[in-house]
Amino acid sequence: MKGSITKAAVLGSGVMGSGIAAHLANVGIPVLLLDVVPKDLTEQEKAQGLTLENREVRNRLSSSALKKLVKQKPAPLTVKDNLALIEAGNMEDDMPRLAEVDWIIEVVVENLQVKQQVFTKVEENWKPGTIVSSNTSGISINEMVEGRSSEFQSHFLGTHFFNPPRYLKLLEIIPNKNTDNRVLAFMKAFAEDVLGKGVVEAKDTPNFIGNRIGTYGLLVTAEEMQKGGWSVGEIDSVTGPAIGRPKSATFRTLDVVGLDTFLHVARNVHDQVAGAEKKIFDPPHFMKSMAEKGWIGSKAGQGFYKKEKSGEILELNPETFEYIPRKKLKTASTEQAKLAKSLPDKIKALVYAEDQEGELVWNILKPVLLYSAEKSSEIANNIAAVDEAIKWGFGWELGPFETWDAIGVQKSVDRMEAEGDTVPSWVKQMLADGYTSFYQSSAEYYHEGTYTSKDVNKKEIHLQTRKEQDNVIMKNGGASLIDIGDNVAALEFHSPNNSIGLDVMQMINKSIDEVEKNYKGLVIGNQGKNFCVGANLMMILMEAQDDNFIEIDMVIRQFQGAMARIRYANRPVVTAPHAMTLGGGAEICLPSSSIQAASETYMGLVEAGVGLIPGGGGNKELYMRHIENLSEDGSADLLPIANKVFEKIATAQVSTSADEARKNGFLSVRDSVIFNGDHVIYKAKQRAIHLYEEGYQAPQRRKIPVVGETGYAAMKLGAKTMQFGGMASDHDVKIAEKLAFVLSGGRVPKRTFVDEQYLLDLEREAFLSLVGEPKSQQRMQHMLTKGKPLRN
Repeated sequence: MKGSITKAAVLGSGVMGSGIAAHLANVGIPVLLLDVVPKDLTEQEKAQGLTLENREVRNRLSSSALKKLVKQKPAPLTVKDNLALIEAGNMEDDMPRLAEVDWIIEVVVENLQVKQQVFTKVEENWKPGTIVSSNTSGISINEMVEGRSSEFQSHFLGTHFFNPPRYLKLLEIIPNKNTDNRVLAFMKAFAEDVLGKGVVEAKDTPNFIGNRIGTYGLLVTAEEMQKGGWSVGEIDSVTGPAIGRPKSATFRTLDVVGLDTFLHVARNVHDQVAGAEKKIFDPPHFMKSMAEKGWIGSKAGQGFYKKEKSGEILELNPETFEYIPRKKLKTASTEQAKLAKSLPDKIKALVYAEDQEGELVWNILKPVLLYSAEKSSEIANNIAAVDEAIKWGFGWELGPFETWDAIGVQKSVDRMEAEGDTVPSWVKQMLADGYTSFYQSSAEYYHEGTYTSKDVNKKEIHLQTRKEQDNVIMKNGGASLIDIGDNVAALEFHSPNNSIGLDVMQMINKSIDEVEKNYKGLVIGNQGKNFCVGANLMMILMEAQDDNFIEIDMVIRQFQGAMARIRYANRPVVTAPHAMTLGGGAEICLPSSSIQAASETYMGLVEAGVGLIPGGGGNKELYMRHIENLSEDGSADLLPIANKVFEKIATAQVSTSADEARKNGFLSVRDSVIFNGDHVIYKAKQRAIHLYEEGYQAPQRRKIPVVGETGYAAMKLGAKTMQFGGMASDHDVKIAEKLAFVLSGGRVPKRTFVDEQYLLDLEREAFLSLVGEPKSQQRMQHMLTKGKPLRN
């Protein structure tokens, strides 16, 4: 077995194969992408005089897949430059090159015989010690390698990525009966540490864990819809965020996945099970009819939903096959559930509501809970694996057993039995033995008669667990300072949407005071949905509408002061952003000693979208990051740099990945990108310790060279040019001119050196001017009520 994976080969260049290749390239691994040789020439190839022997023709499928990668949405590549790491080839000429790689991943058609043929060819070119895996979504791993050598089998396993591979966290790893335990352990660690995946070990059963439980859940939901006479839209309105599932809920999810794919996955289980289970995995007739009509979802332009040219979204009536206006359930119980503070309370309120909607949710959830309990030991090593597979593969906030805990195990079991359902004996035994929940804490689950600790990667620091262990140093309504071990503290935001208000600013100052006295460093990070979506916009708008500009001025001064504390703290302050890191969220990161960003970090200074400019020093900080490696004599041409920063802020550019944030100048050489979002706090902690042990010194305040009046004029001209081209409104130009004045340093000569406070004062004045503008207030109001920017 190899000690590391430095190069890989992917066999099959379809959507999944090319997506896996892209993800490997994202983490820096060169990939050989192979597919079958075409049997016929295209008309274009004929016109070019090519033959079936031309390499260009023989590599057509994989070469075409590479071209599609740069156009796909969502983007499989974190930056387009990563495409250079993928080499196109074919499965005839290039099979001997499998000897060059450390990992071979098969991603061909879901057909056992085809896969067996492929592995026969692979072994003919296989170098002993090379790991080989299949990305099958449910075909038997053991049957695939029947007839292969024992050494080949010992290096073979299933590695089931979920689509799209870059974005979905789950990777199911399925050993065969002869897989070497060292290979299994290596692949688990590699997948977590390098690929950034959440790894679940599954048993070799039909559809493994995620698709077995997830598909069952979708099918019982469709069955309940038909039984109760509910509509597609009504079902989706109660099977999404209301019960901790994605906004796409049930039928929109099927449209995204593709009904053809779903039916194939369901058929795979149907053909291998018996009795009542076989009946459930036989999809309803209307789904089969939809597939026959080609109404398979988003890729076909219609499925359970269809978007009209007017923009209206219609839903399918599965009985008449007509598209009708979308319906939503809005009743007393659904509204009551929205008022609940936590997700468990929301689910409980819906499940036990004494009306039709409560009955509907109960009838959808109950069979999934029972099926998960019935199948857990057959398909997985423990219940935590089942929960993690569903959360990471299907986007549920709570897995089946966590959901069961949320509604009360004893109470729900009593109801199930009263309704004539059979509850698996191990669940009843658990209750009889005095264990009232499947989880004792977020880190301990019920297993074989007692609570067992989760096997957690040492690079995972769970802030919730640290808090449960009494490691909170101080807190207020907006944030908590937590001891995360090794003399490092973490500041966790927990305000609504992790937005920045006075309480968060206060905690930044208090935390730095505490860390400078008693700790090696401070990590600013959290494990919420987003790192931080910016300042508390509602507070700013309300003060502006009351003409309370003195209060706003005070808030901005405090915000700028807190950001200065981050920059000039005597201990390293390391930020750990993930997901949305917008406006004030980016402003917190920019002055930090180091940014340790999750790969899926979407960073940008977006204040222009709400009629403002950054007010927490973000303009200055982004500009300083762009010039920090220039000579200090002021001889460099600053205008192109200032223009670049101006464009990014004025157009509210947001990176689509941390790699792109680096290209945009938000990350520098002192910053790192981490592919496993669960490891970000750990990596930030290690970075803080390293900086401290290297003898960390706070940066010295220095004067900043600016482009002055000539640069201001150039940036204003750029804004006017956009307006003449129809790309900017009058108010956009007004915002841009204020921004240009700040970035240029105002009315000073070119290459004047100014101090930071001077630029902060310009920024604050511009912010206060814009916040009083009616059109800016309209933009803020629109963002708060509609969740999207207004162009006025």
